[in-house]
Amino acid sequence: MKGIKLMTTHAADFGINSYSYTLDHTARQFIDKLADRGYREFELMIYPGHLWPRDLSAAERSDLRRHLELRGLDVVTLNMPNIDINIAGASDEMRAYSLDLLQQIVELAGDLGVPGVIIGPGKSNPLFPMARENLLGHFFAALDRLAPLAEKVGTQLYLENMPFAFLPGADELLAALDQYGRSDIAVIYDVANGWFIKEDIAEALRKCARSGRLKLVHYSDTGQTVYRHDPVGEGTVPFAIVPPVLAEIGHTRRPMLEIISRQPDASIDDSVRRLAEMGYGGKRAC
Repeated sequence: MKGIKLMTTHAADFGINSYSYTLDHTARQFIDKLADRGYREFELMIYPGHLWPRDLSAAERSDLRRHLELRGLDVVTLNMPNIDINIAGASDEMRAYSLDLLQQIVELAGDLGVPGVIIGPGKSNPLFPMARENLLGHFFAALDRLAPLAEKVGTQLYLENMPFAFLPGADELLAALDQYGRSDIAVIYDVANGWFIKEDIAEALRKCARSGRLKLVHYSDTGQTVYRHDPVGEGTVPFAIVPPVLAEIGHTRRPMLEIISRQPDASIDDSVRRLAEMGYGGKRAC
């Protein structure tokens, strides 16, 4: 009914990514819709028409930040679909475009007071990849530009494990970050991504925690033959093994659901219910 806010049980214990709403909602519309359902913490995708840095004036950025503060809501991360960009691409032009866009996103995070910006390490050509040292060189050059900027504007880079990246697993990603050397670059671990590449997700979470870099964990479902970010229950991710590991490593941040669905309201609410029944839920923001 008009004027009645729909509250979802356990909603306040989970963060929600806006991926499923990028095509038909602005970021503010998404935030307000999910907040009216009881959710308090969000990750915003960078997408034209949804949230795009060049479309937002300084006044509009201030207004969005004030709106979040007045409603008592938190945007904890900004996230760019990494299939659209490549900081380790072979061409100077692709790397330049990718870095320019990521710089704008980092600056937007600073303006909105968002603690983290999620990036991937870049992709190699699966048919004929360039030498690993060259891929690492491009990746490190990107960090040389983005990490100091993030520090300057008051946000932080979060590197994510991605199956299509040239560093797909936790071991490779953490080793590269150790080689690079900056301790202020964090890691977000995506459970579906790890499961898809047949990684031991429990041990990967432990390694991320031991590194001191783990900031956030993404959740969605997938099988191991077709890459998906489905609602919980539609794939084969062994979600029940994760809460004991989180308790063991002392990770108490809200789970961040990155679910892609054509019926996102129902899919997200059902996924929250299923995860809550398995012992998920936390109430600390990043």
